[in-house]
Amino acid sequence: AMEEVCAKFVSQKISKTRWRPLPAAAAIHAPDVFATGSWDNEDNRISVWSVADLGNAGSNGECQGEPQLLCDIKHDGDVMDMQFLDQERIVVASSTGTVTVFRHHQNKQTLSTSQQWEKAHYHMDKDTFCGRAACTGVICNNTEIVTVGEDGRINLFRADQKDAVRTIDNADSSTLHAVTFLRTTEILTVNSSGQLKIWDLRQQRNEPSQIFYLTGERVPLHCVDRHPNQQHIVVAGGQDGMLSIWDIRQGTIPVSLLNAHKAEMWEVHFHPSNPDHLFTCSEDGSLWHWDMSMDVSEKTSFLHQGGRNTNYLPHNSINQSVASTWLSSNPTKDRMEITNLIPNQTLSVNSLDILGPCLVYGTDAEAVYVNRHLFA
Repeated sequence: AMEEVCAKFVSQKISKTRWRPLPAAAAIHAPDVFATGSWDNEDNRISVWSVADLGNAGSNGECQGEPQLLCDIKHDGDVMDMQFLDQERIVVASSTGTVTVFRHHQNKQTLSTSQQWEKAHYHMDKDTFCGRAACTGVICNNTEIVTVGEDGRINLFRADQKDAVRTIDNADSSTLHAVTFLRTTEILTVNSSGQLKIWDLRQQRNEPSQIFYLTGERVPLHCVDRHPNQQHIVVAGGQDGMLSIWDIRQGTIPVSLLNAHKAEMWEVHFHPSNPDHLFTCSEDGSLWHWDMSMDVSEKTSFLHQGGRNTNYLPHNSINQSVASTWLSSNPTKDRMEITNLIPNQTLSVNSLDILGPCLVYGTDAEAVYVNRHLFA
């Protein structure tokens, strides 16, 4: 089997990896630049890497070259989350409670701080500041930036404004772990009590418009993503490694709970343009590709090293009358193929990102990995 994965050892534990978005005109191309953020190091860094020369495999199919560092900059605290705002700007959430926008100057390959909101997240004690709280999640939509934190606070910032546009101080009594946009005016948060909450940013009230629950024990949820085309389909992952699938139009409990990882699930992402494919990564050192495309039973696993790790799981969901395979209940199509893309990894896989045919992921083994041929 051809080994399509290029590794780069970076002497930093990598907490976040993100592809730089492609300009609309170049959307058919494979992405060629990604950013990483580190954690649990004496000096944490935001780094920007190029994989432009990795396109061609060598004569034996081995990976040529490795990601090249374009530039980096020191970051105060652990990088808790990171999102590209546009081609040049990266929004970074820190364990210190600060949110920073870094600018990548592509002509001279440097990074600089373009904007910073200090103490975006903090703990209060009877109205006095008593300590920073980690900013755990950040999500961007055009120039709008939403952050959530350990303090249960939600902030809405605009990239060109010094003060928060909106702050919901006691949005949650639990730690908020992650946030995503459902629509331009609605966000969805997950917390350490196993709840999903929808917030309508047009409403001035500081309560969620809807609350969803994991049944039974309150398992902390760490990550969430919504289907790129069908906004009512949401997936979440948490401390027990389970994947929960939700239809937020109906009921308050998940449509499906699927056994997945043996430890915390740190990130879950639908493929942005091919959402029958889903990717999850975990503290247990695994990164799973969930393939729900219709004809999985006929085709062999197209992930080269995956064939022998492939298993089929029946997908137990309640009856739905929707087209999406993620909510389907038709038993013939109701199978999915699951492949562990890194069978022998031992340390935590903290982050992953996919764009086009390319996957990038970062680990506690002080390495970042790029797979440029996800769909061979």
